[in-house]
Amino acid sequence: MRRLRLIDSAGERPEQEEEGHMKVAFATNDLKRVDAHFGGAKQMVFYDISEESSRLIEAVQFDNTSAEDGSHAGDDNDDRLGPKIDALKGCSLLFVLAIGGPAAARVIGLKIHPIKLPAIEAIPDVISRVQGMLKGNPPPWLRKVLLDDKHKMDFLEEEDA
Repeated sequence: MRRLRLIDSAGERPEQEEEGHMKVAFATNDLKRVDAHFGGAKQMVFYDISEESSRLIEAVQFDNTSAEDGSHAGDDNDDRLGPKIDALKGCSLLFVLAIGGPAAARVIGLKIHPIKLPAIEAIPDVISRVQGMLKGNPPPWLRKVLLDDKHKMDFLEEEDA
């Protein structure tokens, strides 16, 4: 696994206690679109999203992925999902093309809301839709995410340490 974490040298980032910001993950193979099954994603990109802004904060590349058809190559004892689940720390939402039941249960167990898109979609378009929901009357599931104290930018604390 390789990580590229972006650091804002100007120090401009949302305050930790500021409401309405969330860390959102996107399963991607090309870094531009949600175009991957969770287990088969070669990369995940993470954005800080609020009503008015979005900022790429990290990209993670995975060495060990599952085939998009759900088959697994290699050792059956190898945990392909573990590194992906670990990378989701601090996320509120996860956008994927598909996600298997066991993986979805692990993601939900971390209080992350997985969202399956019906077709490949550009990440900026998905971000725009999320921002539209934040500006209007968010659906109940999104309001719950926004109110959860665990998802109020606590992922930034680790950068300060």
